[in-house]
Amino acid sequence: MKNQNFLEPFTFSPKGLVLNNSVVMAPMTTMSSFYDGSITNDEVDYYAERAGGPGMIITGVAYVTDGGKGFEGELSIAHDSTVKGLSKIARAIQQNGTKAVIQIFHAGRKTNSKILRGIQPTSASPIAAAYPKDSEEPRELTNEEIENMIKDFGRATLRAIKAGFDGVELHGANTYLLQQFFSENSNRRSDQWGGNFEKRMRFPLRVIEEVSSVIKANADRPFVLGYRLSPEELETPGIRLEDSLAFAEALTDTPVDYIHLSMGSYRRTSLNQPDDKEPILTKFVKVLNNRKPLIGVGSVERPEDAKAVIDAGAALVGIGREFIREPKWVQKVASGELNSIRYQISPYDMDQLRIPLAMQAYLENSFRDVIHFTTDGEQGETYEATLAPMEGFEKKM
Repeated sequence: MKNQNFLEPFTFSPKGLVLNNSVVMAPMTTMSSFYDGSITNDEVDYYAERAGGPGMIITGVAYVTDGGKGFEGELSIAHDSTVKGLSKIARAIQQNGTKAVIQIFHAGRKTNSKILRGIQPTSASPIAAAYPKDSEEPRELTNEEIENMIKDFGRATLRAIKAGFDGVELHGANTYLLQQFFSENSNRRSDQWGGNFEKRMRFPLRVIEEVSSVIKANADRPFVLGYRLSPEELETPGIRLEDSLAFAEALTDTPVDYIHLSMGSYRRTSLNQPDDKEPILTKFVKVLNNRKPLIGVGSVERPEDAKAVIDAGAALVGIGREFIREPKWVQKVASGELNSIRYQISPYDMDQLRIPLAMQAYLENSFRDVIHFTTDGEQGETYEATLAPMEGFEKKM
């Protein structure tokens, strides 16, 4: 087991950032920041406990401007005052050689006026999200606001550089603002920012251009730029698989250093085309054709899952929920201690695993079937619960 292909080092070319292995801890929010988005010691401890194993850790998402906050307990990278705190997270991740990437975003219409303290959400068009049912109608962004928001992503990237991170990942998945501009469901504009496929790509491509220019001008060390996307939407109209594959093709001509899929299972096939049995992961591997590294992700729990992702053609394998249960997953796989890997935890384990209290509460109440809680006196029993939406914890497909 010591020679697993995902344990081999990986280098981002041409940046030259070297990872100790090809395992990435996928972005999962801890819901543990203060009300203003500043970091807590719980968050720092959580990342420190998981450092030294995966080659790269991508943090939970941070909002680039106050109007882009998506939920309570979320990290902020919207002000220069956040740099000092964020640097503690970067150092905690890097302490044993792991590279630190911070994911950044704007929630767009996937927030509400309560979270924004009385401010109406904004988006590409004034169309409420289909889910949840009580979603608020956003205000349509003006051209001037869009141009300034592109700069907000650049300013956030400069803060990430100053905080000592090794990269940023643009969160263009899970129906947040970058995806909202790309989707026909949320973008009904008729100006330069919407309409046909090329115009709906304009906002994310401009954000990539801005962030890349900030990196080029300010990073004095290898600093990578990633882009995360969701392959499909269920809404009509909405993003279909052929749209995302064409978008991935377009991304090969941009300065992004990797593309990261957001899926509940690496085995997943199309949700909109049930007769198509080819895994989505395989489709993206074929389209990218080694022109950009791909992070494959989704229900990767055991070494054989990680190996299957790499064998399918992904350059890197993202692991999320399993790193909640087992912070030392990589070390145990590398040393052959497979029988000691945790695949189930009880509520009593969570303090030892440095899981922040806010995250514990959410997991206990809403996500027990995914973290496989067991109870004292009922050994092996797994709770079932309805999955509430949570960034980074997609329902298994």
